[in-house]
Amino acid sequence: MTKVLAIVGPTAVGKTALSVHLAHRLNGAVISGDSMQVYRKLDIGTAKVTPAEKAGVPHYLIDIRNVDQQYSVAEFKREAKAKIHSIAQNGQLPIIVGGTGFYLHALTNELALGNDQEESKQIREKWHQKAEKLGKEVIWQQLNQLDPEAANKIPVQNLRRTIRALEVIEKTGQLFSQQPQLTTEDDYFIIGLTTDRQKLYDRINQRVDQMMTQGLLDEARWLYDQGGEKLPAGKGIGYRELFPYFTGECSLDAAVEKIKLDSRHYAKRQLTWFRNQEDCHWFDLVQEKDRAEKIEAQVKAWLKK
Repeated sequence: MTKVLAIVGPTAVGKTALSVHLAHRLNGAVISGDSMQVYRKLDIGTAKVTPAEKAGVPHYLIDIRNVDQQYSVAEFKREAKAKIHSIAQNGQLPIIVGGTGFYLHALTNELALGNDQEESKQIREKWHQKAEKLGKEVIWQQLNQLDPEAANKIPVQNLRRTIRALEVIEKTGQLFSQQPQLTTEDDYFIIGLTTDRQKLYDRINQRVDQMMTQGLLDEARWLYDQGGEKLPAGKGIGYRELFPYFTGECSLDAAVEKIKLDSRHYAKRQLTWFRNQEDCHWFDLVQEKDRAEKIEAQVKAWLKK
């Protein structure tokens, strides 16, 4: 079982800096879990890590597609799993970093990404709702009654793996412990970064202003000239809002305000997703500067298990 560290959360909460810090401290390599950073030439609007920020740490699944190419969650899952295992075989710690919730979910839950995807989602949501009302231990006990062997291998507090096992039992009618191909699931430790909601929104607004000074307008114009919103990459926040400005439908100030609004709404959805769908260990690096050391200590303890 390969250990994989994941750092998730909305924009502007410190994911990049923490990932590089932990990669240096724990001999890690970073795999981007961002659906827009795969596109070449879209650097500013996607908040892509710069060469200086990488600080010598290897980064993967960045700049691997042209803006006119589709990139699916199935492709991400396949390519990310290949990188995870090659990094681990090299003696390094794979670190997934990003805010695209479904990408991480496809990995942590071994999603088949087939026609039964909606059924799986409904089953997981049902168990998550029960967990919110009754607690993680009650859900684990449900698994323990159905499949004691599987429950014995899953910590009571690991709700994600507990629900995954219950989902497989419900869908297949067979015990999770009797499906060896699913018991080799990688071991994920998921760090969720967040901060006070108003502070987060202020930081997002400031980041958008900074992107504009760094040349976001020119980057969006280039994308618009390639085909704009007709392109797979043209639907990204930070770009699509500027297209109406290029066609004279709105002012630049209005377009920038729309980027800020859409970014804030997306951040809210990201936080909701990660809280509901993943077992995250939550930290606030914005207001509590000493948290990086505490995070490192927790990750080291997990690595020793």
